[in-house]
Amino acid sequence: MRYVGRKLGFYLVAAWIAITLNFFLPRLIPGDPIAVIINKQSQTGSVPPGEADQLRKLLGLSSGSLISQYGQYLDSLAHLRFGLSITVFPTPVVDLVRQAIFWTLILVGVATLFSFLLGVGLGTVTGWRRGSRLEAIVPATTLLTAVPYFWLALLLVYLFANKLQFFPAQGGYDISLDPGWSGAFISSAIRHSLLPAITLIVASIGGWLLGMRNMMVATLAEDYVVAAEAKGLSSMRVMVRYAARNAVLPSVSGFAVSIGFVVTGQIVMEQVFNYPGIGNLLFNAVQNQDYPLMQGIFLAISFAVLGANLLVDLLYGFIDPRTKEA
Repeated sequence: MRYVGRKLGFYLVAAWIAITLNFFLPRLIPGDPIAVIINKQSQTGSVPPGEADQLRKLLGLSSGSLISQYGQYLDSLAHLRFGLSITVFPTPVVDLVRQAIFWTLILVGVATLFSFLLGVGLGTVTGWRRGSRLEAIVPATTLLTAVPYFWLALLLVYLFANKLQFFPAQGGYDISLDPGWSGAFISSAIRHSLLPAITLIVASIGGWLLGMRNMMVATLAEDYVVAAEAKGLSSMRVMVRYAARNAVLPSVSGFAVSIGFVVTGQIVMEQVFNYPGIGNLLFNAVQNQDYPLMQGIFLAISFAVLGANLLVDLLYGFIDPRTKEA
């Protein structure tokens, strides 16, 4: 329990730091978000007198010093009030973040899981058959990982969307369809997500493969693997139950941490494909100096990453008791 208490205490402090930075950092960005709203309103009609002051009160930007605004900000968080978005005024921030996270979790979450399983599987086999021709896939996938994924995304869009027209080039679904759980909408959403998912998988599989392959090579020299082979156990059993089962532990911890970053989305990738995920929403929020929306997104990202790291720390404490003693 002391181990769990120390970890919880550390992450509570980290959460408070994240909350504090979440308040101050957006306010360091040059520009006035109220001027953005007033400018939009002036393009569609006249702006009533005193509109700017009313908007500042509505968005919590009018109460004197930053310290007093920080106190109001903490009170709003305690009551789960995240305010209204300036980018899509006056939509609640919670609604926008909830919609964007759904799209990001479906795309980035599934792509991350698939690349992890495929990379670990290929790394297990290449590590087991070290020195064979199968190892040729290691430098090939590593090269793809080193390529900037936004450049890879543009290349795939040009080839599969513009030239071959296998996939749509942009968007999350066909805009002529009404969002819902209908077969046509789901089919359209899947079709639009395939090319971004392929980009993410191709760009990330090399890291999982190389890490698992190197761990397999190191694990095969361990005494328990040599003893298992000397017993005459089948190659498949030795590879899976003795070698891979121990070699995969660092990859599992890395995967758990990457799950926390799934919520962040892929800002550049979502911009290339104009995908309605959290990365695209964050980019638009920064462009419009949308403090409430930026704070809502940063807070969701921070707690997702902290939660994933806490889960890994607690699991490792039970899996490997030496970490508790350390």
